Amino acid sequence: MQLTDLLDGYYPWVTLALAGALAVVIALVAHKVLFAVLQRVTRFSVVASTIVEFTKRPARLVLPLLGLQFVMAGAPEDLRLEKVASHAVALLLIGAFTWLAMRAVAGVAEAMIRLHPATAGDNLQARRVQTQTRVLSRIVMFFLLLIGGASALMTFPGLRQVGTSILASAGVAGLVAGIAARSVFGNLIAGLQIALSQPIRLDDVVIIENEWGRIEEITSTYVVVKIWDERRLVVPLQWIIEHPFQNWTRTGSQLLGTVFLWVDYRVPLAPVRAELERICKASPEWDGRVALVQVTEASESSVQLRALVSTADASTGWDLRCRVREGLIDFLQREYPDALPRVRAELDRTDKREPAQAPAPPPLRAGKGESSAIKEPTHPEEVGAPGDPRAPAEVQDAVVGKGS
Repeated sequence: MQLTDLLDGYYPWVTLALAGALAVVIALVAHKVLFAVLQRVTRFSVVASTIVEFTKRPARLVLPLLGLQFVMAGAPEDLRLEKVASHAVALLLIGAFTWLAMRAVAGVAEAMIRLHPATAGDNLQARRVQTQTRVLSRIVMFFLLLIGGASALMTFPGLRQVGTSILASAGVAGLVAGIAARSVFGNLIAGLQIALSQPIRLDDVVIIENEWGRIEEITSTYVVVKIWDERRLVVPLQWIIEHPFQNWTRTGSQLLGTVFLWVDYRVPLAPVRAELERICKASPEWDGRVALVQVTEASESSVQLRALVSTADASTGWDLRCRVREGLIDFLQREYPDALPRVRAELDRTDKREPAQAPAPPPLRAGKGESSAIKEPTHPEEVGAPGDPRAPAEVQDAVVGKGS
């Protein structure tokens, strides 16, 4: 009797399980047939075929869950654990539908990107479309995920009551929640502004925080800048909206590059201009628009030359600037070495003063009978003073004669 009661208790579940398995098999077969037909029908449309491609996997989960939902709807209400099973299937179905919707949005975004590839030479329009598509699709997917999560939570009566009580109290808790979520919603709003006004786009050349790089990725909360040395700079979207930065490809990729050289005043400008034109014509990076040399500054010792060249984009501009700088330096070293900067100095050639001379001794007078032709010494070091044993004999005799 107990075995019969046990079988009677499990018999509805066995029947329900068999019906559910049959529904799953039918749904999988229908999924395979349906998507085979859709792939064949939509192969001529990029948008439709991409959506079918992206929704194929989530649909493989949605269709069986729909079959189980129909089976559970026909189950008797007094069946043990029937409500728990129905609730579980409903939660899975909500999650599957959310996944399906998000993948459909991703499919539309991918289709727009495929229709506007950024590999073309003039890819300004393509980058604009790709930026809008990526940012808007991520924002839409975020809200779809938010709606799906809220729908799943609303299936729990207890959580519904908790949510209602929180909204009813709406005091300090609401203020704290708003402050905590300010940065999140601020970035979402900034993402909408970037998608609509487009101050930056994918693959734009920018200078942010004194770092030169390209916009590699734009998400719903931040921007990834690929710097020239392979580093990555992560910038919040709100920072992009609130701070100034340089965008070198806002309306076009053509740029003017500068090369500065300090040279001597004796530099001949005409040969330098001719050499710059020759270098540019031989360079594949030059786009043929601008190639000129100007004197932009003059100091007390040298002058500054600015070579202005034009290129199609920033990368070739850097290469051309390096080529021009190397070529002009080599030209000046080879042809006009005197035109290179030099330091001039003037030596003071004023003669030094002679050392102070000792006063000349008084002239000597000859005594009686002595010759008066004795010459006055011109310098004490040359002839010696009177009475000096080093003095000449005439001086000694004059001293003797004076005393006699």
